[in-house]
Amino acid sequence: QVQLVESGGGLVQAGGSLRLSCAASGRTFRSYAMGWFRQAPGKEREFVAARNWSGGSTYYADSVKGRFTISRDGAKHTEYLQMNSLKPADTAVYYCAASTDAGLGVKAAFYDYWGQGTQVTVSS
Repeated sequence: QVQLVESGGGLVQAGGSLRLSCAASGRTFRSYAMGWFRQAPGKEREFVAARNWSGGSTYYADSVKGRFTISRDGAKHTEYLQMNSLKPADTAVYYCAASTDAGLGVKAAFYDYWGQGTQVTVSS
């Protein structure tokens, strides 16, 4: 079992930055592939970013490519999503997720464990 807890959300003006954190506990964190998803009001949950279990490969949604960066600190068992040049369209609840599969996952069904989410609001 893996427990995931997100933090770092908040209110920011357009053009600003936030760094989301996803603290993991439970089984060995380094053996999981990780992903970030988001869900805006009235919309389906959508893929944002992912990395494989080793961290050697990452993948981003076109809408965030060049602005968001996924990374991890294995020693702290924490995953990060650095978000720069934020836009009002980035407003959503952001979720981190972990998968026992080693590859990159862009679909929610790929992931086995989910955090509770953290709200990000970008004002214009």
